[in-house]
Amino acid sequence: MKSSKILRLSMTYVAVIATCFFWWWSGQPLSVYKTAPLSKGNIEAIVAAIGTVAPRESVDVGVQVSGQITRLHVGPGDTVEKGQLLAEIDPSVLAAVVDAGRAELAMLKAQLQERQALVVLAEQQNARQRQLLNDGATRQEDVQTAKANLAVAQARVRQLQANIQQTQSQLKADEARLGFTRIYAPIAGTVLTIEVKEGQTLNANYQTPALLRIADLSTMRVQAKVSEADIHQIHTGQTVRFSTLGNTRRRWHGEVAQVLPAPPPSREEEQQIKAVTYTVLFDVDNRDGALMPGMTAQADFIVAEANNVSVAPLAALTPSAEHNKYLAWVLTSTGTAVQRVVQVGRRDRLRAEVIAGLKSGEELVVGSEDYATRRDSWQWL
Repeated sequence: MKSSKILRLSMTYVAVIATCFFWWWSGQPLSVYKTAPLSKGNIEAIVAAIGTVAPRESVDVGVQVSGQITRLHVGPGDTVEKGQLLAEIDPSVLAAVVDAGRAELAMLKAQLQERQALVVLAEQQNARQRQLLNDGATRQEDVQTAKANLAVAQARVRQLQANIQQTQSQLKADEARLGFTRIYAPIAGTVLTIEVKEGQTLNANYQTPALLRIADLSTMRVQAKVSEADIHQIHTGQTVRFSTLGNTRRRWHGEVAQVLPAPPPSREEEQQIKAVTYTVLFDVDNRDGALMPGMTAQADFIVAEANNVSVAPLAALTPSAEHNKYLAWVLTSTGTAVQRVVQVGRRDRLRAEVIAGLKSGEELVVGSEDYATRRDSWQWL
């Protein structure tokens, strides 16, 4: 009995001491580290931009002569070949001008034949007078008159020849203008818009009226607007992908073709905001016709890319004074944190490629949470 009483008393003392120690221990301050392992992953840094889809090749077809549109052979959406007849303008006035020029040319050629015959006659008379002068049978005055008549006849022939050349040039221009009444496709492509209607009269005296627009839709060109803060990261040949607002699931890919050296002109109210952007051009295949002119493109320019490399979260890295060198805290097996110097390579918004200084699987300290007591860190259910 006595021994059992002593045993119970001893156990009570031990329990009280253990409880006091636990209460003291749980009341001590505590710092809990948040860690992330060094693991394998992919790095992809991008520059995002908004752009507009447009045909790489397009032509605004205009008219070079005035007149009434008598026939339109195509409509919006039609596919045309190079050299295909698109429209016709009333040719009656220009045809009459060409007929008059041809008639005038024929008349001048007939006059030229007459003048050439007179030159032959003047040459014969001049030769006869010279022979008579040698024989002493004519006067010097008659010889001079025959020579002058020959020079006049030859001059009139040269004048008519010049008139014929001038008339031929004018006729050639008139025939060209007559040919302009039939408008042909300068390139193969798709008719995007028609600006006129049959029966409409066009005046080409002051400016070239627009008739229609043709574009080759097999290859589209995206005009992306990149901010001045990111334009230094963009260069020719760089990989770019984009999607459209109407088809966010599909991704098109291309390469940067050109970075325009100056920002596009902006309106006065836009200049007050002082948001400077530069235009970046890249082409994309559109043989399936999924892209249409005017679509909005959400483009991502790939400025850094690495696959299956050791990556660490940027939250665990602190920049140092050395280029591409960072400081990181590594949690050891004993629960303490030690500092390492880490060399990094390519980076994106969240992670960096680790080249040296860390081993795969090591836990990196990304943050810590301090508690006034250990009890505050427990999750009571």
